[in-house]
Amino acid sequence: MGKRIIQQARGKGSHTYRVRKKAFRFKIGYPRKLEGEGSIVKLFNSAAHSAPLAKIVYSGGNFLIPAFRGMIEKERIKFGGNEIKEGNILELKNIPVKTPIYCVESRPGDGGRFIKTAGSSAVLSRIVGEDIFVMMPSKKEKKFSGRCRAIIGIIAGAGRLEKAIVKAGKKFYIKKSKGKLWPRTSPVKMNVIDHPFGGGRGKRIKSKIAKRNAPPGAKVGTLRPRRTGKRK
Repeated sequence: MGKRIIQQARGKGSHTYRVRKKAFRFKIGYPRKLEGEGSIVKLFNSAAHSAPLAKIVYSGGNFLIPAFRGMIEKERIKFGGNEIKEGNILELKNIPVKTPIYCVESRPGDGGRFIKTAGSSAVLSRIVGEDIFVMMPSKKEKKFSGRCRAIIGIIAGAGRLEKAIVKAGKKFYIKKSKGKLWPRTSPVKMNVIDHPFGGGRGKRIKSKIAKRNAPPGAKVGTLRPRRTGKRK
């Protein structure tokens, strides 16, 4: 009798692969309207985020953002306007070129989807009409709407990868807190029932290209190329 491969087991959501709900109880976001200012009342750690989070209180309630480098409690930040100061939340169209930013919205009003990892930041590179081009940490440009919001500065928590983990147990708990698979076994070392690359005395990888619309449990092996053959 066969058994589910790793992708299928993860998709089922057993206790082995399911993340703790408690780890993701904090949600990052922005206020509904960019007007006024808020006060930083608390800095704290979240197991699901690599950067420390900051709780901002303003007249309309409160929200959470990733802390910027050098942030202190009781500091005040502004929403909207044109003032370029670390921590201020502005629309991209009001931010000058070469300004470091983070927690950038993909679409106006979604609360921030890009650049939320500790120590990371992007740079607003150029403005073409109503389109804003941002140089991402991967050194690739991405186009955004000018109404998307972002925070001025660099995220706190840089250097978290510089210290060696040393023990496998520590790595285990780091990965477990975010529901990530670890340790990762090489497919060619698996049994034939566990992966398409498993088995084989000579460890010869059997080429398999999954269908583009295959479900997550069946999408294993080589990624389907967009095209084949020599470019003309």
